[in-house]
Parts: sequence; structure tokens; C-alpha cells
Amino acid sequence: MNRTRKVILFIAVSLDGYIATKENGLEFLSLVEDEGQDYSYTDFVNSVDTVIVGRKSYEKVLSMAMEYPLMDKNVYVVTHTPKTSVGSIQYFSGDLKQLVLDQKSKEGKNIYVDGGAEIVNEMLQDNLIDEFYISIIPTLLGTGIPLFKNDRPEQTLKLISTKTFNKGLVQLHYAKA
Repeated sequence: MNRTRKVILFIAVSLDGYIATKENGLEFLSLVEDEGQDYSYTDFVNSVDTVIVGRKSYEKVLSMAMEYPLMDKNVYVVTHTPKTSVGSIQYFSGDLKQLVLDQKSKEGKNIYVDGGAEIVNEMLQDNLIDEFYISIIPTLLGTGIPLFKNDRPEQTLKLISTKTFNKGLVQLHYAKA
């Protein structure tokens, strides 16, 4: 196989750039729920075998479901507090850049960055994200947790594709230029 694994962010944001409300609410995502439509998520998830997710995002998903939905992947939960790994869930409190570089050097499918904003922005500081799938939800939250923080390096991207959907969601796919 011997191809370079890509690190890919797949995330939804409000039109004004928030991934959640100030209270970590995700109710705005229900605006685009459409029976039988998963916005290419299943195809994307099938293209990855490793997930990197921040502790807060991981715990938010757990609060909404019985278990983390990507248990069939190698999941790294990035946390400041070391914990014992459980099954495919590995708690990681080391150097995020080194984790990403180590994963990219291994054989396998792509690597999914599942959020949150702190993890995304730390990875952007080191130019570690290769592709971005950003689904824009047609709402203005006004305030909340922004996907992109200030004071990160400038990065030029090239547009790979755009898709529009019946409920008003627009999905943008970018790669490093």
C-alpha cells in the first residue's frame, strides 16, 4: 500500500463559524436532519481507521449516545489527565504533533480529526491537517465555540468540491494547496 495517510477534519459549523453553543449545545445540527441523508459521513468514516478527538468532544458524544460510535476504529482521546485505555479507546496526554506524525508513518487508512476546536487549532499550529470537510449549517448562532481561533499560521487551501443538500447544508471539501 505504502501511501501517505491523510489527516482529515470532518465537521459541521453554523454559518457564522461555531461548532457548538457556549453551553456545548449541538441542537442546531437538527436543522438539517433529513431521513436517509448522512451527508457522506458513512463513506467518509469507511475511509478512516484512526480517530483523534479531544476529551470534551468525546464526552459530549458519550452524553448523547450509549457508547462512542466509532469503536471499530483506533480512537485517541486527547486529554491532559492520563487515563487507562479501554478497548480501542486510548487516552493520550502526550505531544499531539508527535501522535499525528507517528500515526501518519504507519500503514493504514486515513486519520479522522473528530474535534473539538482546541484539537483542531493545535493541529493547525503545526500544519497537520491535510483535508477539510466543513459542512455549513444554515443558521447564525451569534456566539458559541468557534471552529477556528485567532493567532494561527496562514494556510492556503484548494477547493476540491462543494455539495449542496435539500435542507440547506453546504459541504465544502478543501485540501492543502
